[in-house]
Amino acid sequence: MRKALILATVAVFAVGCSTNPYTGERRASRTVTSGAGGAAAGAAAGAIAGAIAGRPGKGAAIGAAAGAAIGVGIGVYQDRQQAKLRERLVNSGVQVQRDGDNLILLMPSDITFAVNQSDINPGFYETLNSVALVFEEYDKTTISVYGHADSTGPEDYNQRLSERRAQSVSSYLAGQSVSPARLRSVGFGETRPIGDNSTESGRSANRRVEIVIDPIDSAFN
Repeated sequence: MRKALILATVAVFAVGCSTNPYTGERRASRTVTSGAGGAAAGAAAGAIAGAIAGRPGKGAAIGAAAGAAIGVGIGVYQDRQQAKLRERLVNSGVQVQRDGDNLILLMPSDITFAVNQSDINPGFYETLNSVALVFEEYDKTTISVYGHADSTGPEDYNQRLSERRAQSVSSYLAGQSVSPARLRSVGFGETRPIGDNSTESGRSANRRVEIVIDPIDSAFN
């Protein structure tokens, strides 16, 4: 039975994983963001593990239990953090989005930085302070800060600007007692637009900082 449990748990992670589009890293997928989803993924994975162990029916039951435990741990944790962030950031201009188990904070540059500058607007400090308080409370995550630019101007300039802006936000959070070990910053320049660079509204959307909050799987085992 111990062997089947180990196999089922490993299989749950294999079935319930996807790839982070920013980094290429493997992560838990939408199928295990709740107890029900985790149980379903676990049952399927457990049947596979059970077949290997010679007891497919029992493997499915064990897998369902393992999957539910994993799903509830990560899913509920991120649900609560998402609710807290939305509460803290109401009317701030920052969007709180969800992608599977990941949370994404979308920060338009017009409220974060002056034009062509990487120093954070002083008026945005209070918003980042609120974000930092939530990150301190929910510390079972890594925090990736991604800078983006529109296609106006030289590509190499946009790349460097996006890197400096991402680093500014990351450094500010570290200065608010968010552990530097959890933080990293990356600039993508103009390579990942979410709007049409031929329009002003599209260029405005592309000038942004995104913070991706990724649960640390080992913290929930």
